[in-house]
Amino acid sequence: SVSPSPPAIRVRPLTCTETRRGDRQVVHSLGDGTVHVSAARHDATFGFSAVFDAGASQEAVFEGSGMRQLVELAIDGFSCTVFAFGQTGSGKTYTLMGPLAQSETRPAAPGLLGLMQRSFACLLEQSRSRSSDLALSASYLEIYNEQVRDLLSPGPPCALPLRWSKTRGFYVENQLSVDFESLEVIADLLLQALNPAPPPAGSQRRRTSAHALNRHSSRSHALLTIHVRSRAVSVHPALGTACPSKQGTLCFVDLAGSERVKETGSSGELSVEANNINRSLLALGHCISLLAKPRGKRTHIPYRDSKLTRLLARSLGGSGITLMVACISPSSHCLSETLSTLHYASRARRVTTRP
Repeated sequence: SVSPSPPAIRVRPLTCTETRRGDRQVVHSLGDGTVHVSAARHDATFGFSAVFDAGASQEAVFEGSGMRQLVELAIDGFSCTVFAFGQTGSGKTYTLMGPLAQSETRPAAPGLLGLMQRSFACLLEQSRSRSSDLALSASYLEIYNEQVRDLLSPGPPCALPLRWSKTRGFYVENQLSVDFESLEVIADLLLQALNPAPPPAGSQRRRTSAHALNRHSSRSHALLTIHVRSRAVSVHPALGTACPSKQGTLCFVDLAGSERVKETGSSGELSVEANNINRSLLALGHCISLLAKPRGKRTHIPYRDSKLTRLLARSLGGSGITLMVACISPSSHCLSETLSTLHYASRARRVTTRP
């Protein structure tokens, strides 16, 4: 077995609201993959493969987290997953997708592009350097209130059944997969997804709401999967055949933020959403805790406890290679959630898979 890409930590800057409120910065990067939390009754140091402080660029996160290697492994036929985890408002969606304000008519500055767009560019770069044909398709799902919904299918999103088979594991039935002739089209899909104006595609249809912690809080878990079929072109036309094809996947998982309902001021439908989010994240944390134990001491891994853990079963402890980017706030006001996220990521370091 091999270890997955170890968790990376990203510490966002203090927001204007936190600064005006007088919050103290209690999280500090000490270098060499070490982050220190210092506050009243709390003094702890955590070690990870990489820690990105508030001054780290999007490019630095892409290169330093091992994301480029994950793209290369997907082209080589592996199942690769990157998921962002953390409190609501900690910078998960920004890390994966860049600024929410970007659109086709107002693209983001190149330096602000997230892991997704940079991965698309890397796929194109690798395709050219390896002299191989890449056939690409994409699927885009969200898990909202424990219902799996297709974000690419036309019309209002409807719930799709989640099945299991011995050969495929857990899979979504009747999920739409869209073929792409170029990586630029996938990038355009992402821009349409971020665009609040019609047409209603991608994450524009994804559930978001405003509350006390975040004006654009993600109320669902979103999974964008790029299916990569790679076929090396024969350099000897007389042979008449090419090398065997490889089929890999690159899945981006933007988890809804963990949160304390009383701090968000949520009620009614928002409260129901928050409770479903927290239950699924609790199930995810429970699976990670059990997977972190030595194989000889593991009990049954309860993947069936939530739709999220079912869809991530292979990524977490199966045949995939997984990168976790844990996003945290440096604010003293968020200390409890920050410590929870750091402990969460520490457990994930001990999980091994067999890709």
